[in-house]
Amino acid sequence: MSDTSTDRFYCVTSRKTPTPTPASTPAVRSRLLAPAALAVASVVVAAIIALAVIFVFGRVDFPAFTSSNVLFAITVVAQVAALAAIVAGAWLARRGESGTALGKMGPAASTRVGKLLLPAANALLVAATLAIPLSATRLYLMGVSVDQEFRSQFLGRSATSAGLPDMAYADMPSFYPSGWFWLGGRFANVLGMDGWEAYKPWAIVSLAVAAALAMVLWTRLLRTDIGAAAATVTTLIMLTHGSHEPYGAVVALLAPPMLLLAWHAVAPTQGARSASGAQAPTHDAGGAGRFAVAATLVFLGISACFYTLYTGWAALTVVLMALVSAGLARWGRTPRGYGAGLPIVRLVIIGVGSMIVALLAWAPYLWAALTGSTAASGLANHYLPPEGAQFPLPMLDTDPAGLLCLAGVVWLALRAGTSRRAAALGLGLAGAYAWVGLSLLASVVGTTLLSFRMDLIISMLLAVAGVFGAFELAGALSKLRIGSTPGVRAVAALAAVSAIGAVAYAQHIPTQLEPELTHAYEDTDGNGERGDRQDADKARYYPEIDEFLQSELGQAPEDIVVESGAPGFFAVTDYLAYQAVTTHYANPLAHFGERSAVIESWADAETPEELHAAITDTEWRAPDALVAERKGNDYTLRLSRDVFPSDPNVEFFTVTIEAEAVDGDQFTTTDIGPFTVIEVN
Repeated sequence: MSDTSTDRFYCVTSRKTPTPTPASTPAVRSRLLAPAALAVASVVVAAIIALAVIFVFGRVDFPAFTSSNVLFAITVVAQVAALAAIVAGAWLARRGESGTALGKMGPAASTRVGKLLLPAANALLVAATLAIPLSATRLYLMGVSVDQEFRSQFLGRSATSAGLPDMAYADMPSFYPSGWFWLGGRFANVLGMDGWEAYKPWAIVSLAVAAALAMVLWTRLLRTDIGAAAATVTTLIMLTHGSHEPYGAVVALLAPPMLLLAWHAVAPTQGARSASGAQAPTHDAGGAGRFAVAATLVFLGISACFYTLYTGWAALTVVLMALVSAGLARWGRTPRGYGAGLPIVRLVIIGVGSMIVALLAWAPYLWAALTGSTAASGLANHYLPPEGAQFPLPMLDTDPAGLLCLAGVVWLALRAGTSRRAAALGLGLAGAYAWVGLSLLASVVGTTLLSFRMDLIISMLLAVAGVFGAFELAGALSKLRIGSTPGVRAVAALAAVSAIGAVAYAQHIPTQLEPELTHAYEDTDGNGERGDRQDADKARYYPEIDEFLQSELGQAPEDIVVESGAPGFFAVTDYLAYQAVTTHYANPLAHFGERSAVIESWADAETPEELHAAITDTEWRAPDALVAERKGNDYTLRLSRDVFPSDPNVEFFTVTIEAEAVDGDQFTTTDIGPFTVIEVN
């Protein structure tokens, strides 16, 4: 398979050595532009840009995004500036690469500036779209509601320990992938923030850094302008559909370019290009792609430390790629210069190596599971929303991204047998749709593969294919003459339409995120305040409860076990939980169902002696205190249970403890607002 001359061959190890030009002198290939150095510089610059936007705008007394359009207007201006900077960066880099000077700026300087400007501008696009709308609240998208409750809890827990502790339970390794949260904990420590307060800046910084790295990777694998367009499009789609789940979004952003490397890893080519741009196969292709093998291995391993669902899809895709490559080599359908065994050998290397890397996050849990008792299985997959019960078809959407995805379908259909990029993206889509199909079938046996998360991946892959198709169309138009109009004007028109579409899509993102932004402003934060400055709900008493518990028990929160069903309590405090908020994110080692049964038994206690025995006589560390809500003279604790396949999949209910059961020396009760803190003596 080959690509047209509009491409730079996408693998560094297989790129032909160009004819020396002013733009390819040693000055241009300076240390700053070496891939690793550029990546490091981009990470630093992206983090600085994101933090600057967060803290500068956070210090200005803006009205809430939900009650004023001021922040909306500023967001759009910053987005347009970021998009313009991306265009400028691509233009500068392309001029430099072609050996064209720009005034006193030589080709080397032009390339250098452009290559640095691109990732910085993409990071600014992320910061502008997220940090500015959220600048008047301390909370991130979705506040501390729904799944953001456990995510804030997890980051808070990670900030109190340099190990890999469970987000809720005491003396237990984490079952949920800790990578993003562990790094976020270190981020919180450096800035001296509580976990809940660090969640917003860490989410934005990590997404900005991922966007910068994606830009570096895309522009390294492809011609700079094509790569810049692909990186920008995937960033915009991520911001729309994946930014509420930042630890998954950082993996999703890097997944599309990694597919190109993965395909080269298991289907390597090496040789010179013909004048038409076709790759001339050689007989040493088996020696190519070693860097791609290493990159794919590291990506899969690190992604398993961040987000296992996308790792599962990516692993399935790499297996599919290896089988297809082996089949092509076996049946001689395309000249490769390697045997059918090479893809399988490399697949094994990638699989074993990535699992070793994944042990960075998974080793403690696996060891505990092998040496202790484990529940039959977790229930994280017990969720089937409407979007998870059907195949994602983003190409039928009527917004600019939908039209781009439709163009991607057309390009993939036309180029499937002649483009390596089309092959890589097509196999990635095949893996994604296979994942969705398997998830639909799995619902029959009472589980799912959470296929609704594939919406983001499928949209990204189709949009990237649309970008490739648009550039090929531009290349074809540039060679045509429509009447007396040169084709270059048609290309200019296509570029103008693309720019308008990008701006239109970008400025609509805050509107798309309005429900998530509403929660960020209306939920009560860890200081007992709301971002929209309205009266806070009963969660405003959590800081007082926190202060009381620390003072009364004389310990740090991370050393105190509390049982409470108060919504959001563990999201904004650092206490260990006797029971997780929901079973779906509970550690299988914790025996969620058995713990719930124990808590339910507390309602049967009629005397302090009975209740104290029910609380303390278990195999688990007993709670030091209960934070219950008062109901008349009694006290209630909120619990949850799995009701899958119903939607919603979680049902909340209350357990009532009689007042007489805590009226003894075994307990000390203190009322704080609508809550009562029950100390277990």
